[in-house]
Order: sequence, then structure tokens, then C-alpha cells
Amino acid sequence: MTMFGLLAAFGGGIFGTAIGALTAFAFVGFLVMIGVAIQLSMAPGDVTFYGIPFGMFGPHVGGFASGVAAAAYAASRGKLDSGRNIVAGMMGLNRPDVLLIGGAFGIFGYIVQWSLAQVPDFGPGIVWTDTVALTVVISAILARLMFGKTGLFGKAEPGRAFYSPSDGAKWLAFESDPGQLLVIGLGVGLMSGYLGVTYGAPGVFLAFGVAAASLLFLQLGILIPVTHHIALPAALVAASSGSIVWAGIAGVVCAFVGEFFARTFLSHGDTHIDPPACTIAVMTLVINFLTSIGFWKLAHIPF
Repeated sequence: MTMFGLLAAFGGGIFGTAIGALTAFAFVGFLVMIGVAIQLSMAPGDVTFYGIPFGMFGPHVGGFASGVAAAAYAASRGKLDSGRNIVAGMMGLNRPDVLLIGGAFGIFGYIVQWSLAQVPDFGPGIVWTDTVALTVVISAILARLMFGKTGLFGKAEPGRAFYSPSDGAKWLAFESDPGQLLVIGLGVGLMSGYLGVTYGAPGVFLAFGVAAASLLFLQLGILIPVTHHIALPAALVAASSGSIVWAGIAGVVCAFVGEFFARTFLSHGDTHIDPPACTIAVMTLVINFLTSIGFWKLAHIPF
């Protein structure tokens, strides 16, 4: 951790807040794809370029987490329709204080991620979890507690069970039914599994990058699925196990886990706590633990 990094995080948080959380996150996807292309064109062992999309522009610093917090703050001041609105660019509010909140949460994300990264790994090359995703979750929980009014979980709608919200309260109503989750989880899991098996670590990043970049079209109003929480763990499983089948299974599991977190933290809340970040943090922990104990060798699938 350096003063240089703290200042960069503050600036990144302001910029990402200004353009909006979802837009900033889509930029991460494009930067990752560029980094993978450069990486695959270089000799093995050469420097990687993932420090750019996961550094100052990372979801925990340069836009997404800071944009989420700024949206929660703006809504609490009556300047935004909802604290769950992660689409709006905060620059349009003409409120410098909103941008400064984004910058402050950029610094917070930088410090938290650095701290989480000090936790010992499961083994050589096997990190204990995705500390960027976990930081996004922690930042969003803090924003909810600081600026929200519903508490961490919120309350069920009148006449409905907590885990059976109305379509209006759901995270993505078109991506919430079991059939939809099963099919998109399997499809994205298999696709990402191909990338993980074929290209290893760069393939894992590429799967995430493609899924994250696709959210730009959601920003434009096209009802495309949110899948980076499916693609990243599935590709990670594939790279660890060498099996596209395990990747497909992981994809289905992640699709349902994402919806579980959506109904737990988001459906009844008035700010955004990101279901994909929750899923990636938890599933990376599980997958990497299984890798560290040799599970994939014991449960080997040849394809």
C-alpha cells in the first residue's frame, strides 16, 4: 500500500462514479479482454497486464463499488430515484459531494482489498478467495448501513415470503426462474469451461472479461443475462480440473447461488449489494479450497 496508490484509488473512484457503476464495470471487462489478448501474444512468463483492470480501474476501486456507494448516498439525499440505481452516471446530478463519496469509497476499497490480500493463500498459486469481489461486497454492505434505511436484509413484501419477491423487487426478473437459471448456468459454464481448459489462467480472465463487457448492452436496455459470476468460477473450475463437465456443473451452481444472494441482500433493500460479487467471493473460496486438497484428482472427469 502506498500514498501513490491511495491517490490513484481516490481519482479512480471519482471517475467511475461520474460515469456510473455499471458503465465502469463494463470498462473492466473490455480492459480484461485487451489484457488477455496481449498476454496470449507474449512468451510464457512475460509480465501480465491484469494490474490495469484490477488495479485503479478494478471493481473494488475505480467505479463499481464507489459508484454503488455514491448512488446510495445520492438517493439518501433525495438526488437519485433509488439507491439501487447503478446505471445512472452521477456526473449528471451536478453534485460534487456525490463524486467525493465515490472517491472516498475508492480509497476504502483499495485499503480493504490490500488487507484481504494479506491473508495466507491455500497454497502456491491458489489464493484463498477473490479479494476484489469480497471487497465489493464489504463496500456495498458499508454503504447500505451508512446510507440505506432498510437494514442489511430488508423486509418481505406484504403477503409474500422473504425468498419469493415480486418481479418488481427481483434483481433480474427475466433471469430468476429455475429453468432460466439452469439453462444459462449450463451454457455459460460450458463455454467458460472451454476457455479455462484451453487457455488456463488467461482463459479464466477472458471468460470474466467477455461476460463483464457484455453488460454494456444491458446498460443500453437490451435484456441480456448477467453472467460474470457464472463465467469466472466455471472457468476457474475448468482450469483447475481440466474438465469442461465440472465447469458446466459449476456454472449451474453459480447461477442459483447468485439468485440466492439477490433475494437475500438485494430484493428487499434500498441500496445495491451485488449478487455476482457475493457469488464470486464465496465460490472462489470453495473452488480453491477443493483444489488445494486435491479434490479434482479424486473426482476426475476425462472431458
